[in-house]
Amino acid sequence: MKISDFQTKDVINIVDGKKLGHITDLELDLRQGRIDSIVVPQLTRFRGMFGGGGGAEVVIPWRNIVKIGTDVVLVRMDDAKGYKPEEEDLHVRT
Repeated sequence: MKISDFQTKDVINIVDGKKLGHITDLELDLRQGRIDSIVVPQLTRFRGMFGGGGGAEVVIPWRNIVKIGTDVVLVRMDDAKGYKPEEEDLHVRT
């Protein structure tokens, strides 16, 4: 699967059924050679209406991905607040 294939899929939280958005980035663990997490911009009412601002992100650990389907990525996020990892020295965004 290509990164561009991920970017066309909707990310849905199965806990509350809400659409979180589309994947804009991946965080890679170069030492382990795997995807560590996916990054989804946090949708806000103003950003959706006016198409800008914010910059807040939801970083979803790979272990929270339940299923990758044809059109959607189902994730389990009990608390869907945006956060950024504090240590980014081993992680590389694509």
